[in-house]
Amino acid sequence: MIRVLLVDDQPLIRSGFRALLDIEDDIEVVAEAADGSEAVALAREHLPDIALIDVQMPVVDGIEATRRIAADPALAAVHVVILTNYGLDEYVFNALRAGAAGFLVKDIQPEDFLHAVRVAARGDALLAPSITRKLINRYVSQPLNATTGEGLKELTNREREAVALVAQGMSNEQVASRMVISPLTAKTHINRAMTKLHARDRAQLVVLAYESGLVAPGSC
Repeated sequence: MIRVLLVDDQPLIRSGFRALLDIEDDIEVVAEAADGSEAVALAREHLPDIALIDVQMPVVDGIEATRRIAADPALAAVHVVILTNYGLDEYVFNALRAGAAGFLVKDIQPEDFLHAVRVAARGDALLAPSITRKLINRYVSQPLNATTGEGLKELTNREREAVALVAQGMSNEQVASRMVISPLTAKTHINRAMTKLHARDRAQLVVLAYESGLVAPGSC
C-alpha cells in the first residue's frame, strides 16, 4: 500500500487529488495539510511513502517543507513530489535542490497523476529527459559545490557512466541494458554514486551530475 500525504492550501485542490487516490486499491491518503509546517508534523506522525506538496503556500512554503523533510533522518523514506500550477520554474528547481524527488503540474491527466505517484513510490525521479534538459539549461549555473566535487573524485568509471545515464532519464533496467550489466549491478552503481555525492534520491543525483560537470547541458 502506497501511503500519501496531501499538502495544499486550497481545500478544493486537495479534495480533487484525494478523490483520484481514494478509488485506487494500492494507494491510501493518510493525512492532509494546508501549509508546510503542518506537513512536516504530519509526515513525522504518519511516515507516508509520498508527500505531495504544493510549492507556494502561506506560513511555510513547499520548498522549506521539502528542506525540513529531507533534513530529518526519520523521514529519509518519504519521497516529496512538488505540485505546481506553472510547470518548471525557479520554485520547482529550488525544491529539487532541497530534496524533492520530482514535480507534477496540477493540470496533469488523472491517469498520468496516478502513474506518477506509483513511480515516485518506487524511488524513481519524476524527471523526463526533456524536462531534465530544460531544467539544467535554465538553472544550473552555480559553481561546483566542494562536497560534490570531492564525491565526484571518488566515483569509479562505471559509477560515472551509470550516473550519466540516469541524468538522461534512464531507469535501472535501461542503464543495465546500455552498460551490458544486470539491473542489480546497475542499481548498486547508482546507489553507491548517490552515497558518495550525498544525493537524497535520483532527482538530486541528476542535478548534481550537471552541477558537477559530469554531464554537460545538451549532451543527452
